[in-house]
Amino acid sequence: MTTQSLDSASYESARQRFRAVFAGSVGNLMEQYDNLIYAYSAVYIGSVFFAGGGTLTTTLATFGVFAVGFLARPVGTIFFGHIGDRYGRRPALIASVVLMGAATVLIGLLPGYATLGAAAPLLLTVLRLLQGFAVAGEWAGSTTMLVEYAPAHARGRYGSFNQVSTVSGFLLAALVVSVNALLWPAESMLTIGWRIPFLLGIVTMLIALVLRLGLRDTPKYEEEAQSGATSRHPLRLTFRTQKKPMLLGFCLNVGSGVGYYFFLSYLPTFLQQQFTLPQPLVFASTLVGLAVMLVTVYAAGALSDRIGRKPTLLAGAAATTVLSWPVLALLSTGDPLAVHLAQACIGVMLGLLCGPIPTALAELFPTNVRYSALGIGFNFAIMAFGGTAGFIATGIIGASSSPLLVAVLPAAAALVSLITIIGMPETYRNELR
Repeated sequence: MTTQSLDSASYESARQRFRAVFAGSVGNLMEQYDNLIYAYSAVYIGSVFFAGGGTLTTTLATFGVFAVGFLARPVGTIFFGHIGDRYGRRPALIASVVLMGAATVLIGLLPGYATLGAAAPLLLTVLRLLQGFAVAGEWAGSTTMLVEYAPAHARGRYGSFNQVSTVSGFLLAALVVSVNALLWPAESMLTIGWRIPFLLGIVTMLIALVLRLGLRDTPKYEEEAQSGATSRHPLRLTFRTQKKPMLLGFCLNVGSGVGYYFFLSYLPTFLQQQFTLPQPLVFASTLVGLAVMLVTVYAAGALSDRIGRKPTLLAGAAATTVLSWPVLALLSTGDPLAVHLAQACIGVMLGLLCGPIPTALAELFPTNVRYSALGIGFNFAIMAFGGTAGFIATGIIGASSSPLLVAVLPAAAALVSLITIIGMPETYRNELR
């Protein structure tokens, strides 16, 4: 092969790699935005879709429906995992983003309790189930694509873009909801204002779809497909050969799942209701915490390429276990400087824990079942512990005399991850199977 043809092949490989990182990350960002605007709009959704009852009852109902969406994740991850391992990462990711965008827009168009009565929360629940089904295929697919496209020495850095885009989705959702709330009078927010972030789901869907339609599948998958090594029944093969790695993946994601959905989605509602912090302070500090986490996630992924996945993960899990109560106590003071400092601390401890997780998990599984096995470990943990975090936290508050007692939830979850990490193999120098 001539030097010119080598340069051309190298350029094409680099171009595809960049496009894969961009398409995978932006698509995941858009789906996380669609998923999280529900949590950030919880105060309005509770008033629109659930009639009667006090604040606690309404909040329980709202986050109960949020949690119900996670019940569809196991079915979704099995469905998209089969497509991703059998037919390719690309078609699974395209189907996922289209379904997610459609469900999000329909929530924005759904009439409330005043118009439909009891049918309104029922239909809301159905649409949340569709969202949960769709997003189940996104995280595992995005992680698989990023890690399989990555050079061997930079898998942690490439995999961290999954979490960078996830946090960016949280950040975008928080930013859109907070700016939107400033543009509408309070009474208008309950009629049309709260719907705008959901209706923007059509834009996020189209952007992600355009990016992914022109993307080739990963070199690792194409290599498997050309050699005939892909499985006709990847789910069956997964459960026959990957039980222990999937269990490790499940336990590892207990801490990160609760951390994400307690600190990043439930906390704004918690701070407003329990400590009566003003909404502008809550949203501003949330944006600060998310921005700090965004930087820390990437730094942690890159660090794991140098010192290993385990030391970086251990630092994050230990920090979350120890610091959950102190940061909540700091937030409870209501002092603006203390609140922003606490949110920044949350961003660092979650960033250290979550940054290396996508790559650490992807390295546990072989290519022919990676999408399925990765998704099962992740989505079952998120269903059981992540999506229920807000609901459980609200229940803890209702049953106790101290709101700060909820700190036991993220601390205990991080402890589970800490113990799991100690028993995990170190994989950062291993060849991707």
